[in-house]
Amino acid sequence: MFCFKNKTTNHHRSWSFFFFFLHIYFSLFFFFLFCRCGQPLQNKVQLKGRDLLTLKDFTGEDIKYMLWLSADLKFRIKQKGEYLPLLQGKSLGMIFEKRSTRTRLSTETGFALLGGHPCFLTTQDIHLGVNESLTDTARVLSSMTDAVLARVYKQSDLDILAKEASIPIINGLSDLYHPIQILADYLTLQEHYGSLKGLTLSWIGDGNNILHSIMMSAAKFGMHLQAATPKGYEPDPSVTKLAEHCLTGMLVYARTAPSNVLITDTWISMGQEEEKKKRLQAFQGYQVTMKTAKVAASDWTFLHCLPRKPEEVEDEVFYSPRSLVFPEAENRKWTIMPQVLTSIMTDGKYITK
Repeated sequence: MFCFKNKTTNHHRSWSFFFFFLHIYFSLFFFFLFCRCGQPLQNKVQLKGRDLLTLKDFTGEDIKYMLWLSADLKFRIKQKGEYLPLLQGKSLGMIFEKRSTRTRLSTETGFALLGGHPCFLTTQDIHLGVNESLTDTARVLSSMTDAVLARVYKQSDLDILAKEASIPIINGLSDLYHPIQILADYLTLQEHYGSLKGLTLSWIGDGNNILHSIMMSAAKFGMHLQAATPKGYEPDPSVTKLAEHCLTGMLVYARTAPSNVLITDTWISMGQEEEKKKRLQAFQGYQVTMKTAKVAASDWTFLHCLPRKPEEVEDEVFYSPRSLVFPEAENRKWTIMPQVLTSIMTDGKYITK
């Protein structure tokens, strides 16, 4: 803000007014720029009532708005200490066939921070697809909750829930996709690099649900994706076919191109315990090490969605300043909040300050 003194010559006064109006002009310019870009495409993005089963179903504009909303909520709640009971009186059903640390904690704490009531349900609590059909379960949940986050083994179960429920269904993890994890990854990278556009992501390891979700979304941000997986552990062919425009190529481990982000995940997911010996043998040479990073870009970072085993990534990388693993884990909370917020609330009801 300019400060003007009364005692000045006419010449100085004219220049003072010139700079004053110049200041006002640019202030208004950046204000309107923020209104248009700070809330990206808010009027065009329609998320109310929509299921989040896979990022394939969302445009780049949709996902950018989710990330912007995540960053805004994080700033207002964590930094400014605001209380935003935007979901007061709302309930979220949480169906967990698979145990979890980050998905459960992030969802329960995030929903509660917005004033809502999360209801945690395991397969021991409800009759999911056993003594009660998925159709009946979906209809009962629709009558008692405002949305459901389901962490299941089969993507087909999510599809049935979404088809039969009259409330939004959010994929908390399935055998094919893990979209809410990828949103946390993207927010973490956006915070670190300032922009996602032009980043090269290198996946090293199992062609699993995390990689599938990256394949479905990276190109929407102008990111490049390359993957190195052992023979027999490539991404699901059906997913690869859907995401051909996203994947730059399957690269062998030793020839990974310069990458901004090195990413890996567990080699043995829940339900694959009997394959442990076979998998450990197949993944020999796929550990992320400092030697791996020598072929990466000078600004390389590392991501892992956790839980982590030493054979997947060495301590020197995992606990290094290059590792964004723990900010990535925290961002699970800030990125799940917009999912339930926008799916339950009327679009445009969320007002920023």
